[in-house]
Amino acid sequence: MPPVLVKHIMTAEVVTFFPEQTLSLADEVMRIHKFHHLPVVDAEHRLLGMVTDRDILSAKVSSVREVADTTRELLESAILIRDIMSVELWSVRPDSKASAAGSLLLDHRFSSLPVTDDSGKLVGIVTERDFLRFAIRTLAMHDDTTGETNPL
Repeated sequence: MPPVLVKHIMTAEVVTFFPEQTLSLADEVMRIHKFHHLPVVDAEHRLLGMVTDRDILSAKVSSVREVADTTRELLESAILIRDIMSVELWSVRPDSKASAAGSLLLDHRFSSLPVTDDSGKLVGIVTERDFLRFAIRTLAMHDDTTGETNPL
């Protein structure tokens, strides 16, 4: 069996952000789509950084403080992605072995890795969820096909 590569399990259609976009927009996109990571790219789609749900949470104006909602929204709309994104990133290539990418995720406690080509352009993202999806498909190929169900 040939090796499983990152390109076989990654998510290729990735929502991205530009550094000039705002915290409030990123927060809304992540909430609506239930994302946990947003790659940040330049106009040529080269990877510049990554913003996570944790980055957004730590940058938001605390709801504990007595600040009016309109003031909070105004403050958060002034915070740019470039100010909260992580720029020291690990990434993998589409032709990297998926097992090596999975080891990186596990060893470094990452929940995602951007996938870039040789010129640094973002071509996808591989997440823990992608690995779980792949594991389920692989395990399902070995399930009993006699029609019997085996409850957990």
